[in-house]
Amino acid sequence: MASEAATTPRFFVLEKGALGSRYDTEVETVDPVNVEDDAPRCPRCGGIIGLLTWLPPYRVELELYGEELGDFIRGTGYDRLISERFMEAFRAEGLTGLEGFHPVEVLRVRCKSKRPRQPLTVPRYYVVWPCFGRGAVDPVLNRVRTRKTPTCVECRSAGVDAIHGFVLEPGTWEGEDIFRPRGMQGDIVVSERFKDFVERHGLTNMVLTPTEQFVWDPANLGPAPLPTA
Repeated sequence: MASEAATTPRFFVLEKGALGSRYDTEVETVDPVNVEDDAPRCPRCGGIIGLLTWLPPYRVELELYGEELGDFIRGTGYDRLISERFMEAFRAEGLTGLEGFHPVEVLRVRCKSKRPRQPLTVPRYYVVWPCFGRGAVDPVLNRVRTRKTPTCVECRSAGVDAIHGFVLEPGTWEGEDIFRPRGMQGDIVVSERFKDFVERHGLTNMVLTPTEQFVWDPANLGPAPLPTA
């Protein structure tokens, strides 16, 4: 049992830094904003499993509420902005799961904080989006409240109302280091290797929470009941 527990993969939910943090930044896209005509769909049931994809030109304005710009900034939809050093380290170490890597033109940075700061350095940013992975949320061993019972065994989409911890179904993960899991496409999940990578390089503006400890419950619904025998 001890050996099995030691080799069980660990996963973490990736979020941007907290509001009011040193790296608190918002993104505003600049016209023209082009998107795909249709959202991605499940190959089995045809249901929508994602948001419209942002297309070039990738032009943004940044609103800085903290003190400096970080390596990871939440964009619109599933898009994220990562710094050049993040991108180079990610590729050099052979991590997987991010798509895109298109250069972003930062037209302006509006500093919203009144706190004194050093002269602002604006990194080169690239737009990326985590892939839709094969890893699937376990249909039994989770504390996730959904709006309905999933009917598609592929996407497992059911609409999530509250999360009080979850795990992935054994055997579904195919090794991606960062991905959106089946059954919970609105969240970004990363591997332990990705967590170690972030800490080793000192990459900023990211919060990593073990999936079994992750809580999101805006309406205070509480955790889903545990399965009965």
